[in-house]
Amino acid sequence: MTTQTEIINLEDLVPTNHLYRKFTKLIDLDKITNKHLTTIAGNSNYKGYGINTLFKTLLLQHLEDISDRALERFLQENTAAKWFCNFALSDKTPTYSIFSKMRTKIGTHLLSKIFNEVKNILKSKGYLNEVFTFIDASHLVAKANLWQERDLAIANKLEKLNNTTLPKVAYDQQAKFGAKGKNKFWYGFKKHISVDMQSGLINKVALTPANITDAKGLKHVLP
Repeated sequence: MTTQTEIINLEDLVPTNHLYRKFTKLIDLDKITNKHLTTIAGNSNYKGYGINTLFKTLLLQHLEDISDRALERFLQENTAAKWFCNFALSDKTPTYSIFSKMRTKIGTHLLSKIFNEVKNILKSKGYLNEVFTFIDASHLVAKANLWQERDLAIANKLEKLNNTTLPKVAYDQQAKFGAKGKNKFWYGFKKHISVDMQSGLINKVALTPANITDAKGLKHVLP
């Protein structure tokens, strides 16, 4: 029995009208990452992967709204994802632990600068106009040791664990208790988002402690 070997080009496996192709034509990601990210690790290589490639994996994660572990598998199995992030078909893709380390390495300030630069490119090409903007806020539960904090409050003989006593025992000093109406309570933060009504694209995002009202958080996301 004879076997045949077929040479496959990854470029040919991604449809010409694929969303990832449209995105890369609209935004020059390599230009942006070369401008902002090449110095964060001291050189252009980090954890055995290029900075440009790892940033694209994080962008892909945001586009697909998946977890770090799901992103690891997505890159292993999806040919379009490999193409988008500059991997070859046979390349070993990153493990999930690298993504969180890369996010920490970049930092929120630098991510914000890149986000605003992409937003300005979209505005210059007519995808964002900010004539009509939709603004809303949603709760974001903190992944914190709340039970341990409660036990520490009991040990310190604090009668209640609330936003007044929380700083005495909290691991996350920025997280607070929030409420919506009389029946919905959570511990953590509040996410404020403004969306361009023309395109449906997110324009601004801000994070505040959960006890900040929507009205006070509004100023952070106004056009």
